[in-house]
Amino acid sequence: MDQLPVEGVTFDDFIGKTGALSGTIPVPDVEMAARVKRAVVPGRTALWVERGPDLWWGGIVWTMTPATDDRGAVTVSLQAATFDSYWDHRIVRDTLEAKQMDQFDIARDLATYATDLEGGDIGICIDYGKTGGIARDRTYSRFDSIRVREALDQLAAVEKGFEWRVQVYRDAGTGERVKRLQLGYPAITAGAAPVMLTYPGNVLNYSWPQDATGMANTWQSRGATDNQNQAEESNPIMSTVWSYPEKLKAGWPRLDGSSDFNTVEKLATLNEHANADLARAKDPVAIPSIRTRLDGQITPALIGSAVRLRILDTWFSDGLDADYRVVGLHVTPAQRGQQESAELYLEAT
Repeated sequence: MDQLPVEGVTFDDFIGKTGALSGTIPVPDVEMAARVKRAVVPGRTALWVERGPDLWWGGIVWTMTPATDDRGAVTVSLQAATFDSYWDHRIVRDTLEAKQMDQFDIARDLATYATDLEGGDIGICIDYGKTGGIARDRTYSRFDSIRVREALDQLAAVEKGFEWRVQVYRDAGTGERVKRLQLGYPAITAGAAPVMLTYPGNVLNYSWPQDATGMANTWQSRGATDNQNQAEESNPIMSTVWSYPEKLKAGWPRLDGSSDFNTVEKLATLNEHANADLARAKDPVAIPSIRTRLDGQITPALIGSAVRLRILDTWFSDGLDADYRVVGLHVTPAQRGQQESAELYLEAT
């Protein structure tokens, strides 16, 4: 609809969670105000970020805030989220049932359900070329009013689950912008040879957080209530209490974890959730991030790719040489007094 000058842009994209964009449009005159009013409608407008010929980000504008400063200058601040955020606004209002269906097919059916209803097609293509390796039973009741995004996340977050995201790119043949449901089992991967990153070198700085606040070595999950009779007492079904006794034997204190899945009615499915939650929580979370210059190696296509990271400094005095997968990307374009850079979020492989 328009190409607008957006200042102070930052944006990110991830595997496993919604990416975001923020920026500000300067509005120096009535003409620009009219352009912004016409082109930017929260909940209606798609926003794309391009760098040269490449498509770097795509999503939906959800918030627009015109404001003035003390001098009377008008600006419009924008908040947008990647296209998967649309499925946070879609509810399963019909009962959908799958019996021993490939988990990718269940995911695709959820996406298709959202697309096929009137007004529900925002152009997200569905990749039918892969299988998820695991057959599952799932029922999504219309009485649960579960959101499509939540249903996809729950389906993926079980033992032997998968990863999903809405990927954007420019079609090499047609030049058209594409948004596609990308599925990966057991993980989304991209590229063949790992990208080499070194500090000191093409890595400007790094951060290495280790967070045990969500750690657990025992876990139990709660599911749906065990009866539908409102006149009788109802109790949720409870998963098996899963644990890592070897952690306790190694000297760790007991750390209990729990989760709620109020639409899960089958104990086997609830146990799959509990096992997967415990596996994610058994160790302190470590998602290192590195900031690097934007060059030919660093593009949005790097999400899911392997990198080989080498660090030699005071903290890694013996040298670090390890393989990681890129699970997220945060980009800060060039601004006054600041060079463009990308922060990569890494997961050990």
